[in-house]
Amino acid sequence: MLGALKEWAEAQAAARPELRAVGCFGSYARGDAGFGSDLDLVAIVDRSDCPPLHRLCDWPFEALPVPADLLVYTVPEWRRLVSRGDRFSHVMAREVVWVIGGPPP
Repeated sequence: MLGALKEWAEAQAAARPELRAVGCFGSYARGDAGFGSDLDLVAIVDRSDCPPLHRLCDWPFEALPVPADLLVYTVPEWRRLVSRGDRFSHVMAREVVWVIGGPPP
């Protein structure tokens, strides 16, 4: 699955100069995905003119072999997220398997 995700992410990076990183978290990142598991994705972009909930609208998920959910953060948003100290921020800071790029410093 990670190979297919890497190919997809590379295609997205070629089409989106603002894309800095793509990774997955959840069951596929942990290696315990089973029947019906979806692919939980995170993308980090330099900037976005869209509100956070609208950012995933133009990503071609049909090119992935399983259903996917995507969270798209700008660099400043990502930094705030991982510094919050709550459970979700710990999961995102430790569990994401980056297939292109990586988390901004």
